[in-house]
Amino acid sequence: MGYLRLVHSASPAPTPSSTCLDLFKQELDYLFATLQRLGVAPGEMEDLAQEVFIVLHRNWTNLDTSRPLRPYLFGVAFRIVCAHRRRRAREIPHPILDAPDAAPSPEGALQSKESIALLLSALESVPLLRRAVVVMHDLDAVPIVDVARTLSISRFGAYSRLRKGRRELTAAVRRLSRGGARR
Repeated sequence: MGYLRLVHSASPAPTPSSTCLDLFKQELDYLFATLQRLGVAPGEMEDLAQEVFIVLHRNWTNLDTSRPLRPYLFGVAFRIVCAHRRRRAREIPHPILDAPDAAPSPEGALQSKESIALLLSALESVPLLRRAVVVMHDLDAVPIVDVARTLSISRFGAYSRLRKGRRELTAAVRRLSRGGARR
């Protein structure tokens, strides 16, 4: 995957902008993995990652740095993916011109490609609102209170979506595993 890379000159004193750029470098792999788990096509990932970091850069001075940053990044990514899907629903589809990127994902180095493909396929069958809660809580280890706050839902709503999303994900994994064993 052609990750976005920044080329900038070193500045003598750290500025809010350079701190944001440092964070950009640190969290890029996490952001790509999050976008992939939210169902973003490989050809759209870099554009949406750039949108996330534009929002981060614009709001950097107002950001509470005493809190963990990943839930904030996830919330921004979730909202951008939702807006992107709304835009795509209004567009007339054309044949895909970009070939899918066959480069291994960051998780591909740690786990087998088959298990990642199975998980991603199973996540596709979980509706986006429940998928977001499952991904944040179970895969990113974000506490449910932060999940609820990030997605602007009640704690009860977050638990409810988590329970139902887990059930749907488990059923999808079982269904896909049985389908793969018969081939």
